[in-house]
Amino acid sequence: MTCAACSTRLERVLGKVEGVERALVSLAAERADIRFDPALARPEQLVAAIVKAGFQADLTQSGEEDLDRAEAEQAREARHHLVALGISALLTLPLVGQMILDLSGIPVMIPGWLQLALAAPVQFVIGARFYKGAWTSLRGGMGNMDVLVVLGTSAAFGLSAWHVAVGDAHHHNLYFEGAAVVITLVLLGKLLETRAKRSAAGAIRALMRLRPNVARVERDGLILEVPAALVAMGEVVVLRPGEAAPVDGSVLSGESQMDESLITGESLPVPKGPGDVVVAGAVNGDGLLRLAATRVGADSTINRIIRMVQGAQAAKAPVQHLVDKVSAIFVPVVVVIAVLSFLGWWLLAGDPATAFVAAVSVLVIACPCALGLATPTGIMVGTGLAARRGILIKDAEALERAHHTRVVVFDKTGTLTEGRPAVVHVVDGGQPDFLRLAASAQAGSEHPLARAVLAVVPPESLSPVSDFAALPGRGLRAVVESHSLLLGSSRLMAEQGLDLSAFTDAAAEQERLGRTLMWVAEPPRALGFIAVADPVKPSAAGAVAALKAMGVETVMLTGDNARAAQVVAEAVGVDRVVAEVLPEDKTAEVAKLKSGGRVVAMVGDGVNDAPALAAADIGIAMGTGSDVAMQAAGITLMRGDLSLLAEALSISHATTAKIRQNLFWAFGYNVIAIPAAAFGLLTPVIAGAAMAMSSVSVVSNSLLLRRWRMT
Repeated sequence: MTCAACSTRLERVLGKVEGVERALVSLAAERADIRFDPALARPEQLVAAIVKAGFQADLTQSGEEDLDRAEAEQAREARHHLVALGISALLTLPLVGQMILDLSGIPVMIPGWLQLALAAPVQFVIGARFYKGAWTSLRGGMGNMDVLVVLGTSAAFGLSAWHVAVGDAHHHNLYFEGAAVVITLVLLGKLLETRAKRSAAGAIRALMRLRPNVARVERDGLILEVPAALVAMGEVVVLRPGEAAPVDGSVLSGESQMDESLITGESLPVPKGPGDVVVAGAVNGDGLLRLAATRVGADSTINRIIRMVQGAQAAKAPVQHLVDKVSAIFVPVVVVIAVLSFLGWWLLAGDPATAFVAAVSVLVIACPCALGLATPTGIMVGTGLAARRGILIKDAEALERAHHTRVVVFDKTGTLTEGRPAVVHVVDGGQPDFLRLAASAQAGSEHPLARAVLAVVPPESLSPVSDFAALPGRGLRAVVESHSLLLGSSRLMAEQGLDLSAFTDAAAEQERLGRTLMWVAEPPRALGFIAVADPVKPSAAGAVAALKAMGVETVMLTGDNARAAQVVAEAVGVDRVVAEVLPEDKTAEVAKLKSGGRVVAMVGDGVNDAPALAAADIGIAMGTGSDVAMQAAGITLMRGDLSLLAEALSISHATTAKIRQNLFWAFGYNVIAIPAAAFGLLTPVIAGAAMAMSSVSVVSNSLLLRRWRMT
C-alpha cells in the first residue's frame, strides 16, 4: 500500500466479500483486521480478494520462524529498493547537475537524446512500480498516490520526449530532470518511511521475540522437547536458566528470579518459588524451575498481549474516519485542480510553459500518504510505548478518549487494596503461643481470614488438631494441644456467654479503623482477638495524588460497609466515597457520573466489576484481576500497580497530541502546497522533494513520542 486511498479501497474490497462483518486496514501496520462469519467466508477467500485488488497478503502466523521469515523478506525488499534508488540517483545525477549549472549562470545542455536515454530507465524501469500501483488502483475504482506520481512524471517525460522526437529540443522545453528527480525522491521518501514504520512497530516485534517455539515437558519420566503450541494444560514444563517461559504456569519446585520487564513493565527481577505464578514470555534467571502449565497456546499471557496490541494498532481512532473520507476524494480533487491550473495559466495568462509546470507540480506535490500515516503511526508508537510500560490498550478509541478523563471511579477490594486480608494487629491477653494455637486450629482452611493467620505462622510450628467442628457463619471449634479453642465472631462469643469486657477499648479502636476481628477463646474465658484488614496498596495514595494533580476527580465505589470504605478513602485520599453498593447497581452509579457529560473511567479487577467497566467511557482493569474484567476493559494495567493509571492517561494525552500534530501538518501541508504549486510558485523538482519528505516527517514526528517521560 502506498497511501490512505489504498487502505480505504482494500476495506471496501474486503467489505464486499460475503460473510465479512467488518474490515480494518492499517496503512502503517500493513495489517488487516477482519471479522467474518466462517460459515460464509474462509481466510483463503479474503486473501484472494486482496490479491485480486492488486496487493499481496499472508495470514498472520505466531512462531518466531515466521517472524524471522517476514523480517528476512522485508530486508530483501529493502535491499532491492536501495539498489533501485542507487541506480535511479546515478541516472538522475547528470540531469540535476545540468539544472544546477544553469541556475548558477553556466548554460550547459546535455543533448536531448542523451537526456531521454538517461530518464527513460528511471521513468519506465525504476518507476514501473508506480505504473503498476496506479493501474491496480484505477482498476479498483479509486485513485492513490501512484496515480498522481504517474500522471505528473508521465506528462513531464512525454512532453519532453515529443520535443526531442520533432527536433525541437531546447533547454526550456525539456522536463526530463523533473520527472527523474520526482521518482528518485519519492523512492527515497518511501525507503525512509518504511524504515521509520518498522521502528514504530519495534515494540510488537520485541514482544513476539519473547515467544519460544519449543518447550521442555516431563512425559513418562522423560524430558522431551515439543512445540510450545502443543503443551497441554496441567503438563509439567521444565524451565532452564536464561530461557523464556513458553506457557503460563504455577511453580511446582525450584527458586529463581524472572525478568518480566517486557510484559508487565516491572524493571526489577521478580523472585519466584513454589506456588508463584509465571507468565509466558518472562525470562528465567539462574534457577531451574518446574511449572504446571495453566494457560497454553493462544491463551498464554504473551499471546494475549500480542493480540491486544496488534488489535489496537490495526484499529482506527474516531478521527481517522474523517481522514478516510478525505482520502477517498483526494486524488480526483487534485487532478481537477491540476487541470484548472493548466487551463488557467494557458487560457488566461497565455503561458503554456508555466501552465504545464504548474499542473505537473500540483500532481506531484499533493501527498495523501501523510494523511494516511498521521493517525496509525501515532497509535503504533503510543500503544507500543504503553505496552513496554505494562499498560495494554485494547483499541484506538480507548487510547484517544482516555486523555479526556475527568472522573476516575475505583473499586475498593483488589484495586485500591491488595484484595487479600492480612493480620494487622493482635491482642493476646498474655496467652503464650496465642497466634500459633489459633493458626493450628485453622490449618487446612481456605477461608480468607484463616489464610491471613496461617500466613504469619511458620507451617512447621503448627500442631495437630482434633475434634474440629465448623460453625457456619460464626466460626469454628477445635482442640489443639489439649486446649479446647473457640474461634469466630463477637456474636459467637456472645452466644457462648463469654465476657469480652477486658478487650472492649482495644476492640473498639480496631473496629473504628474498619478492621475485622477474629476472637479466640478457651471457654470459659476469652483469650484475645486477631485484627485482620485488607491492606491498602502501596501505590494507591500516590496514584490518587497524581490523578488529582492532573485535575481528575476520584471516586471510590464499593459494596463494603461505609465505615471500612471511609478508612480506605482517607488512607488513599479519594475525593468521594459511595459505599454499600450492590454489584448490579455499580453500573447505575457510573451512569450517574457520566450524566453530566464528563468522561468517566472505571478501575476494577473482579467479575462483579465487568458491567461497570463496560458502562464507563473507559474501562481500566487490573492485570492481577479476573479475565472477565480484562475482557470488558479498554485498558489493562498488567502489574496491578495503580501508579500506571496516571501513566496511561499521560501516554494517551501525548499520543493524541502527536496525532493532532501529524494531522495538522498533513492537512496544512496539502492546503498550502497545492495552491502554491497551482500559482506557479514551485517547480516539479521542489514539489517532488516536498512530497517525499512530508510523509517522512509525519512518521518521524510520531517516533518522537518514544521520548515520552511521566512528568
